Amino acid sequence: ILTALFTVIVLKDTLEKRGALGQIKARIRAEVFNALDDQSEPRPPLSHENLLINELIREYLEYNKYKYAASVLTAESGQPEVPLDRQFLAKELNIVEDTNGKSVPLLYGILSHFLHGGKEERTQNTLPKVSLLNYPKQNLSKPPSERNQKGR
Repeated sequence: ILTALFTVIVLKDTLEKRGALGQIKARIRAEVFNALDDQSEPRPPLSHENLLINELIREYLEYNKYKYAASVLTAESGQPEVPLDRQFLAKELNIVEDTNGKSVPLLYGILSHFLHGGKEERTQNTLPKVSLLNYPKQNLSKPPSERNQKGR
């Protein structure tokens, strides 16, 4: 019994160090939610604003590899399974991105814009420009193909 207990402790420690235990717990929560979700109760229709907000959140969650949180958001909100096109989303929100800003979620650019008081150079007729200047650097060292993989 002591050997089995030691094995369980070592296995748990190893899974925690690899980050797998958190993913397993998140997956279990997502599966429990899906099992308990009452599909017979119709969801209220998504407003245009909620659709855009949910999409910004989903893009952020998937970028940061919170794929189970993203799947719960999609299921619970009634958001379409297929993400909105990023260019469409940027156009709807009147966002003009610089080249670097396209490698991170739009939500980072929006936050950066407001944190810096919209001090970017702009004239009266131009849209706010979002930049990569102050984004979190955690995933930026990875190639775009690894950063943008969808965990569906």
